[in-house]
Parts: sequence; C-alpha cells; structure tokens
Amino acid sequence: MSSENRPTLVSDIMVRDVATISAMATLREAMREMRRAGVKSLVVEKSHPHDALGIVTYTSILRTIVAEEGDIDLVNVYDVCSKPVITVSADMEVKYVARLMVSQGYRRIVVLDHNQLAGIISMNDIVGTILEMLDNE
Repeated sequence: MSSENRPTLVSDIMVRDVATISAMATLREAMREMRRAGVKSLVVEKSHPHDALGIVTYTSILRTIVAEEGDIDLVNVYDVCSKPVITVSADMEVKYVARLMVSQGYRRIVVLDHNQLAGIISMNDIVGTILEMLDNE
C-alpha cells in the first residue's frame, strides 16, 4: 500500500484490469461480458477520439429491462449508459474521491492517467483500504 508519510492515492487501490464494451453492443452482450469478467459494471469505450467514456451497470440494465420491458437484443449499451462518466486522476488522494462519492452518491468512478483509461475505483475498494489501515494499527 502506501507509506505512512505519503497519503493513499487512487493509483494505490484502483482496479487496473477494467472491463470495457462498445457503446453499440447490445444489452445481452454487456450482460455476457459482465458475467465473463465477474464485474457489475463496464466502462463504455469512446467511439472516436473526442468522445467521452461512459459506464453501464447491472442496475442500469435491469432498470431498463423492467421499466421498458426492453428486448436485450434490440437495446444498445449507448441507450442506457451514463455518459460522460465521472472521472478522477490516478494521482488524486483517496480521501477526496471518497468525499465525492459520498456527497454525490457515486458507487464507482473511472480513473484516468494522462487522459487515458487507467482503472476504476469503487466504494468497496475505499472501504477495504480503510479496514486494512484499521487492522494494521
């Protein structure tokens, strides 16, 4: 983790192996990718260099299926994802990301390093780190 004289940074605890999907993929393809990767969210890829990243979650997919009785083969990820996604820098202190998550109700935030996808950080990652710190005291 981090030494005592340096604050914990997002890069210290983020998940680097991020599952991604095309915005044009169907909800069925997104659900398959989530199951394959063992995750509850996917970062939605940019469709061109000046596009924004997005995020699609189990919750957003299920909400669409239930509310609209959507056909998971006809609805695209683009139709249900959150875009643009909230991002933070990999070198930001975790305490600021935690404040952002709590104040805005975010469960996951995409991490960028030099404007490139570097990882994802979740509330679970932050809580796990806090618990580790408490165990080491």
